[in-house]
Order: sequence, then C-alpha cells, then structure tokens
Amino acid sequence: MARVGRLHRRLSASSSSSTSPERGPDDDNDSFTMQANDSQSSLAVSLSNTDMMSEGFDEEEYQRRCQIPVYRLPAELLISIFSRISSTKDLQACMLVSKDWAKNSVGLLWHRPSMNRWASVHNVVKSIRKADKMFAYQDLVKRLNMSTLGSQVSDGTLMPLTVCKRIERLTLTSCSKVTDLSLTSLMDGNRNLVALDITGMESITDATLMTVADNCIRLQGLNITGCRKLTDDSVMAVARNCRHLKRLKFNSCTNLTDKSILTVAANSSHLLEIDLYDLPAVESPSVTHLLSSCRQLRELRLMRCPRITDSAFTSLSSKAAPFDSLRILDLTDCTEIGDKAVEKIVATCPRLRNLLLAKCRHLTDRAVFAITKLGKNLHYLHLGHCTRLTDEAIKGLARHCTRIRYIDLACCSNLTDASITMLASSLPKLKRVGLVKCAGITDRSIYALATYGGRMPNGTSKNGSVNVLERVHLSYCTSLTIEGIHVLLNNCPRLTHLSLTGVQAFLREDLTVFCREAPPEFTDHQRDVFCVFSGPGVIRLREHLNKIDSYLLPEADDGPRQRRPGVPAHRFFPQIANAQHPNPEEVMDEDLEDEGLAFDNEGDGANAAAMPRGMNAAAMAFVPGQGGATRFSFADMANFVNPRFVQARAAGGMVVTSIEGGRMVRGVLGGEELGRIPPPPPLSPLGPLEGRAREDWDEDEGGGVGVGGEQQVTGMMGAAALEDVED
Repeated sequence: MARVGRLHRRLSASSSSSTSPERGPDDDNDSFTMQANDSQSSLAVSLSNTDMMSEGFDEEEYQRRCQIPVYRLPAELLISIFSRISSTKDLQACMLVSKDWAKNSVGLLWHRPSMNRWASVHNVVKSIRKADKMFAYQDLVKRLNMSTLGSQVSDGTLMPLTVCKRIERLTLTSCSKVTDLSLTSLMDGNRNLVALDITGMESITDATLMTVADNCIRLQGLNITGCRKLTDDSVMAVARNCRHLKRLKFNSCTNLTDKSILTVAANSSHLLEIDLYDLPAVESPSVTHLLSSCRQLRELRLMRCPRITDSAFTSLSSKAAPFDSLRILDLTDCTEIGDKAVEKIVATCPRLRNLLLAKCRHLTDRAVFAITKLGKNLHYLHLGHCTRLTDEAIKGLARHCTRIRYIDLACCSNLTDASITMLASSLPKLKRVGLVKCAGITDRSIYALATYGGRMPNGTSKNGSVNVLERVHLSYCTSLTIEGIHVLLNNCPRLTHLSLTGVQAFLREDLTVFCREAPPEFTDHQRDVFCVFSGPGVIRLREHLNKIDSYLLPEADDGPRQRRPGVPAHRFFPQIANAQHPNPEEVMDEDLEDEGLAFDNEGDGANAAAMPRGMNAAAMAFVPGQGGATRFSFADMANFVNPRFVQARAAGGMVVTSIEGGRMVRGVLGGEELGRIPPPPPLSPLGPLEGRAREDWDEDEGGGVGVGGEQQVTGMMGAAALEDVED
C-alpha cells in the first residue's frame, strides 16, 4: 500500500500540469503549433469518492471496489497508462472494461479524431449528433485537422462540427472552399483555441479574424499564409486582443502594411517566430520595432520584402543589450540590403545560427568578413547569387566558422578551387553544399570534398568518424569530370542527393537512367540537361561507375595514366584491393550499349558499323579519357565474336589492344611489338554502404523559387527551416 501511495503521488505530481497525451507523429506539425504542454487540456475527470457515492454506490460496494487493485488506480495513472497505447482498437477495448476505464480513455480516442477520409468524417459527425450518447463527444474534440481532404472540404462539412467549442488546434490548410460562414460559427464561443492554420483559404475575409479576436484570447499560433483578402484591420484586432501570440505566419498577405507589424510588435512581447515572406508594403521601421520590442524572438523571416533597407538594422540602438535569442534570420531577395546591415546584424545578434542572404546582390567580401565574427555559432549560411564575393572572403569564413553544416554559394562565379578546397578541409560537419553555376571549380574541389578532414579513402577518418556529406549540388559546374564525381561517390557513404544538371560528362544514357524524372513543368531544353540523382539513384550510380572502373586499363598510349597533381593514388582509385576477376559472363556492361559515341568518319573508325556485334558494342562503350587515355571494359572484349583486337582513336595515335590467354597486350600501330601487361585488379565492393540506412530524400531540385540558378535549377537551401539543436 505504501508503494502504491508513493507511485500515486509521483504520477499525480508529474501529470498535474496537463493530462493531454504527447503529440503523435501524425499530429499538426507546422512550426507555429504549440508544444505538448501548451494546450493545458484535460482528457478525463477523476473519479473521487464523492463521485462514486453520487453514482449510487453504497458504502459496502465502495469498500469492495477498493479491495480490487485495478479500481484503486487514480485517474491520472489510468490516463498515463492509456496514453501509451497506440492502437485505437486496444483503447476501444479498454473502454469496455468498466465505467471508470471508459471515462478515462474516451478522451484519448476523441481528442484528435481522424479526419483524413470521408468515412471517418461521417462517423465523427454521426457520433456527435447522436441523441442518446454516453459522452458529450463534441466537448472531447481538442484537435481538428482536415488538411488531408483539402479542397473537398466545404462549409457543409464544417457546419456539423460547429458544436465543438473546446477545440485547441484547428488546421484547415488548403481547404479553399471554406468561407467565413462556417468558420465564424466554429470560432464563435470557442475560448480554448491556441493554434489556427488557415493557409491557402483565399475566400476568408476580415470577418473570420474579427471573430477570432473577440473569442480566442488564448491564441498563440496563427498561420494565414495566402489569405489575400485579409487587411490590417483584422490583424491589428487579433494583435490587440490576443496577448499571448508566439508564432505568426503572414506570408503572401499582400494587403498587410507596417500598421499590422507595428501593432504586433507593440502587443506581443512573447513572440518567438514571425514569417513575413512576400509582403511588398512592409518597410524598415517594422523590422526595427520587432527586434526592439520582441526580445524573445528566435526566428525572423523577411524573404522578398523589397522595401527593407539597411536602416531596418542600422537604426537599432547600439546601447541596447544584444538580441541573444535570435537564431534564424532570412533576408533572401531583400535586394536593398548591403554590407552595413550585415555588420549591424552580426554585432547585435551574436548568436545567429541560420543566416540566409541569397540574392542580396549588393553584398561584398566586407559582409562575409563581418559574418566570420559569428564563429562557431553559425551552422547554416546561404549566399547564393551574391556575385561580388571572392575567394578571400570564403577562406576567411572557413577559418572562423568551422561548425557550418549547410552552405550555399550558388552563382558565386568568382569562386575557384582555392576557396572550395579550404572550405572542405575546414568544415568537418559539412552535410550540404551548394555550388550551382560555380563554373570556376574543377575536380580538385570535388576531391577535397570527398576526402576533407583527414578522411580515409573508405569515407572514414583516422579517429573513425565518417564523411557526413549528404547533399551536393553541382549543376552547371561544367569543368567537372566523371572521375571526380566517382571519387566523391565512393568516399561519401551518406550521400543521398547529387545534382549535375548541365554537366556534359553526365549527359550519357548509361548514367541518366539513374536520374530522377524531370518535373513536368520543365521545358524541352531543361529536360534535356536535367541530371539529378536522389536516394536509390545515388546508390545505383555509384555501383555502375564502380562496375565500369573495375575493368579499366589504367594506362594510356603515351605511358601510365596520369593522376591530377596533388591527388594521391589511393584517392584516384579509392578502393583498389587484391581480388580475382569476376566471370566476364556475369558482368555485362549493358548500360553502355546505347551510348551512341560518335566515331570519326576517317580511318578504321568509319567501319564501326561493319564490325561484329560484340566488337561494335565494345567500341561504342569507349569512354574518352583525360590526356588522350582511352578506357574500355574487359568484359566487352572477352565477349567479342572475334576477340582478336579492337581499335580506338586516342589523342596520341591509334591504340591496338588484344586479348590472348586472358591477358592484355597493347601497343601503338606502326609495326611496334605489342608488350604484355597484366590487367589491374578490380575495385573491391563499396564497404561503407554495408548496413547503411537508405535515408529519405527531398524532391526539391525541380521548380523552386530560383535559388541556386536562373533556369529552374535550385540550390539546396531555399527558405526551409532547420532544427535548432544545441551542441
């Protein structure tokens, strides 16, 4: 009994703040919604002694029930137990055990009813309308999410649910047919609402927000993205009456002006996040007042606010305490922002973690040198389309901001290998890098990314850490070759996304078969050059290149195959190991059969069509190497109909290679004797992939907002929010 009492006291203390279950993985997961303890909802009412006596139990019955352990469990403990049951059917079974269990489990079944199918919606409405129901189900509904049904939802769908007056979180994303008629009825009399998301509901007017302002005084999160009919009047009313606002999203509400933002700043001292994307009428004073008044602000997004200038930040008082709370600042496409603003931002917000300055074309090296003062606090930096930046600024960034995980330098055309190699060697935690249209980089940068931080050829360092690169964007880096990308693939076991759109070396049929499909809105030209590998496509590309390179002859007609200066042998062929050749019949180079490599119309190459089938297939499979090297597969030659010799044109002359007794012999035409050369051992299977979890990948390379390229080639970042995890 003493142990039960202690357990009861501990559970009562831990659950006193809220009896709501923790948020499930399918719960409303938008960034503006509250945490689990924000709602303070109650799912059940404890059955006290008085409750039991009032329900007709006499003293003898009460004492009998107290002797049965299951009846001695308090309501808080029952709810804690039931909240750990994930199966709806199991919860329904618990309700049938007793009236006590039913009262303490029904709230878990009804606080977030499933509304993702019409059958579920009909069942919920039917239960709520039932006259002789055991529980008041309409009072148990705390979270309502109909975004899955989207445009199918109408006023007729919502009207039966207007009796639910205890809703805490309401999500109606993309329910474009819903109007003020049903939404005002649902909000009227609801004093418990803490989060409202009506994204994309273009029919909603000020009437709905006025009703929210009059009734929902506990409101903390409001997302009105895309509600273009809303004006300053309703937003100002919400700001004045709802004094607990924490998360606001006003994206693309083009009628809003400084009046709304200034009112929010004056009345929302608890504000944590505000998103003002694409508000053309918002000007610098709004930003200054937000930062000055909302000292707890953690995220400020001002993407595509063209009227914001340096004065938004330079007007901040130098005597005020630093804004230590601000972690994320997005100024993407704020075209009037310059170096002075960045210097002031860094000085007043020293703990910034994510800084997005894409398309701020006035920025120079001076701004980047200021950013270096953020040091190890900086994790995410977007400088795409800042075309004035040079290598010196990026080198300084690499020296001082060594904890950067994500960096985008798309269209920074002045950058060369000098800065990228330093970035690679200085950022051991780098996960994503965007170098779209950085035409000045070569394979040297790719080798550095593949082997940075002392990593060994298999992707690990001497201390056992693994190369953590996950996403690499190299579209329109036209100087890159297959060799460099091959090394990158073999040294980055976690790589799940690789974009090579417009890189001529990869526009081959045997490689593009592993690409994602181009987005349907692309033009014919964009489809022709589209080359993006994601998820399984990266793995297949790696395996395909390894299969080809396992049989390549590592010498050219003019001597040993040349490595690039400064690239060790173990990096040039990163996984050479002693192994016997596989059976040629088991390793068919089928992917190269239809490559269609054009031969010269002069000399022996003109007779390619007349060659035996096997020889012709092998001839078409030749890959032009660097410095005159010509490479081809043992497997193809071993399967010739007449495997005496094949010919290929190289820069230094016509090379003749033949197979005799399973050994390669080669020489240059002109009567010279062919010398015997043993074939090289094949590359071993890729070790780091064993046991690797195949991570999901984002399909963000198509469409986009133009970040990272003008021709629908995006950078990796966009304006996506990142998790804010302390080290």
